[in-house]
Amino acid sequence: MALEMAFKALAVWLGILLLAVANGALREAVLVPMLGQTAGLVLSGMLLSSLIVWTAYLALPWIGRTRAANYLVTGIGWLCLTLVFEFSFGHFVQGKPWPELLDAYRFQGGNLWPFVLLVTAASPCAAAKLRGWI
Repeated sequence: MALEMAFKALAVWLGILLLAVANGALREAVLVPMLGQTAGLVLSGMLLSSLIVWTAYLALPWIGRTRAANYLVTGIGWLCLTLVFEFSFGHFVQGKPWPELLDAYRFQGGNLWPFVLLVTAASPCAAAKLRGWI
């Protein structure tokens, strides 16, 4: 994958990160108070997953048309960046203990975070498929 394409993919991931932060703020300020913890988490997870796929779909022409393997590498890169950010920010900035951070990776109480991670990894390929590129 060309270096320029990798930098563009990184820029798109930073946009996804901003959308994820905004989604979290919406979840805590509006969705959970209105709908309750479980429904708020489910709706938030579905919303974030949709935003990630939508962002990938819109950004793909800018990132560039390439082989399917490169879209897979991009998705895995986004997944890795997300995990590094999530654990680094959660543990070193927010001071959360590791067991608490790992709780987010279980489907409990409406938590769809593992599904969101899967969507993150698959979204470049899915977007390319939706565009008829692969």
